Amino acid sequence: LKFGAMIVDALREYDHPVYIYLPPHGELRGGSWVVVDPTINADQMEMYADPDSRGGILEPAGITEVKFRMPDQLKMMHRLDPQLKLLDSELEMTDFEDAKDAIQEQISAREDSLKPVYLQAATEFADLHDKTGRMKAKGVIRAAVPWEDSREFFFYRAKRRMHEDSYVAQLVAAKPELSRSEAIGMLKNAYSGEWDDNQAVATFFEESATDLSAMVKSVKSESMKSKIEALQKELESLEN
Repeated sequence: LKFGAMIVDALREYDHPVYIYLPPHGELRGGSWVVVDPTINADQMEMYADPDSRGGILEPAGITEVKFRMPDQLKMMHRLDPQLKLLDSELEMTDFEDAKDAIQEQISAREDSLKPVYLQAATEFADLHDKTGRMKAKGVIRAAVPWEDSREFFFYRAKRRMHEDSYVAQLVAAKPELSRSEAIGMLKNAYSGEWDDNQAVATFFEESATDLSAMVKSVKSESMKSKIEALQKELESLEN
């Protein structure tokens, strides 16, 4: 806990990109997830995962113990299983205690035979929640990146972020009231292609360096003009 808190504190203040990648058959669980969760520093931290990786607070077996307890399993069995439904109806219809005991024994035997099947199905269902597709749908990872494509993907992602962060810093310096998202929006408006294509965007930043530098100068010029106009109005109000 001590070192986990230190890692979180360091990541919260870190001002460079951090990439978290779950490799094939890798799992990120519990306290380990908390330490590297991208929400710690959403501007800099990004999480990706191989399609065969898993991620979640609890393992599937733990989730079933919490979310699908035995009373819930039995209730579902009696709702879905034709044999149990038949036995339940027979139990309701009979008035003889000996017959009720016999039917109850059959019900218990049927429940015992179904328990492993329902538990396995529940565990498989819980495991689906931890797969890459579900993590992407919930927004806890940015994308699924197959292991064989990861080297190329992160090369262009890092290259793109290097240029992007540089221009964002220049735009914010030119106009301090700009937020990071607004600066990125300006860069996005200057690009006509697919913004999620890291290789294409990195190439755009390299090939359009002159145009982007001119845009930064224009933003700085407009910012200085607005400041001068504001000072002029303030001066006029003082004189009047």
